[in-house]
Amino acid sequence: MFQALKDLFDSLAPLAPSSSPAERAQAVPLAAAVLLVEVVRAESAVGHAERSIMVNALRHQFAWSDDELQNLLDQAIATSRTAYDYQRFTSQLNEQFTQAEKIRLVEAMWQVAYADTHPDENEMHTISKVAGLLHVTHGEYIGAKMRAKETSPH
Repeated sequence: MFQALKDLFDSLAPLAPSSSPAERAQAVPLAAAVLLVEVVRAESAVGHAERSIMVNALRHQFAWSDDELQNLLDQAIATSRTAYDYQRFTSQLNEQFTQAEKIRLVEAMWQVAYADTHPDENEMHTISKVAGLLHVTHGEYIGAKMRAKETSPH
């Protein structure tokens, strides 16, 4: 029981400065991937269309192999299940991402939302909340949404 509590607290703690360089190098990509997964978290499973869009968005942002991206996405799905807020992830991205990279992430979130059908209220709320935490302006947010809608297959 104590180990389960320790594991829970460890998973909730932000990345410690004493973490290894490899852990720090993966923290930002994992944060971005978790936020993409959060868009579809309310659904019972991540569909092929959403997964493909998430992998493409991560590939565009990070120069990783397909296997690394698939593993990252699997880890993000698992991490998302225990996430209790977005601050843990957005704070890492605010430190490491440029404004343009934050806007691209919000646009990718919209692409995920548009992947299967029209975005539902939960998806829209999640994207709006994350955009605010990333300090994406309303105009940048709307621009990202419109670009995603234009490229949507639906």
